[in-house]
Amino acid sequence: MSEQRLPPGQYVPSEWPTMHYGPVPRFRPQRWDLRVYGATAGDERYRWDWGGFEALPRVDVVADFHCVTRFTVQNVAWRGVSALTLVEAAPPEGAATHVMVWAEYGYSANLRMDDFLRPDVLLATHRDGEPIEPGHGAPVRLVVPHLYGWKSVKWVRAIEYLTADRRGFWEERGYHNIADPWSEQRYSYQEEPGQGPPLG
Repeated sequence: MSEQRLPPGQYVPSEWPTMHYGPVPRFRPQRWDLRVYGATAGDERYRWDWGGFEALPRVDVVADFHCVTRFTVQNVAWRGVSALTLVEAAPPEGAATHVMVWAEYGYSANLRMDDFLRPDVLLATHRDGEPIEPGHGAPVRLVVPHLYGWKSVKWVRAIEYLTADRRGFWEERGYHNIADPWSEQRYSYQEEPGQGPPLG
């Protein structure tokens, strides 16, 4: 893939920088779980322990990864559980329009349901044939290839279905609510009317 296919303002780094807010959590398989709750069909709550999550069907996705700090890593091979598989197992109610993806330490990012349900979105456990490293989100990180990387939440622990949009961690702190790299949607001041809820 050539650099001519990079979103505007991006460059290809010599190596993948490790960037995150706060400490890297320790993975304890016996304590780990993934929950789905909120505006679910029938008001159900869902939970997978580590063994149950590992038993879910896996998919492979090759995609570029675009960080808002302007680097793009090309042709990343991800393996994990498709968001479509998760939604099939834990369906939202018809009124659900967004998801909030929750991570360790209360970190979060919001997504439109249409973005979450794209076929290349997955909860990844492997990158380039190896388990994801702790600093890059192990044991599970969301991968949303068509949006800036802060939407690809590391250390995922829960998915909350929403019937109205709500800003996540970085969106509350001045990052764009939608985060399309091809439109350079980096910061909240660039938002057009209707692209996000009011900033608190």
